[in-house]
Amino acid sequence: MPRIRVLHGPNLNLLGTREPEIYGYTTLDDINTMIAARAAEAGIETAFYQSNHEGDLVDAIQQANHKFDFIIFNAAAFTHYSIAIRDAIAAIDVPVIEVHLSNIHQREEFRHTSVLAPVAMGQICGLGVESYLAALEAIIYKLNRAE
Repeated sequence: MPRIRVLHGPNLNLLGTREPEIYGYTTLDDINTMIAARAAEAGIETAFYQSNHEGDLVDAIQQANHKFDFIIFNAAAFTHYSIAIRDAIAAIDVPVIEVHLSNIHQREEFRHTSVLAPVAMGQICGLGVESYLAALEAIIYKLNRAE
């Protein structure tokens, strides 16, 4: 059975209450439940992890190597400056899809650059919760093409 690791970065544990005008009212548990349900329909196992700590996310990325088929990752603020996370992604053989709830290219100037994008398989942003689900659908498509 294919396995997907879903990683959530800093402050995403506050979804539903943090700046709902930007991030909406959906909680992180709601997002994980939606992803798990759709993945189960497709015969995919999921594992979820959220941390506000950069090193913990680096560890989670490294530990995913050779254990997961894909990573869906919302690195949140770390997207824009964490070379440690960028290097961890580059060091593993697991494809990573970078996701963001908001469109980082329409926000403050400092959010326009992703240091992760050059080492990610792709980036999906600006679709709200559907950014995660679109990443999952892309993975399902790729897994079905590989069969």
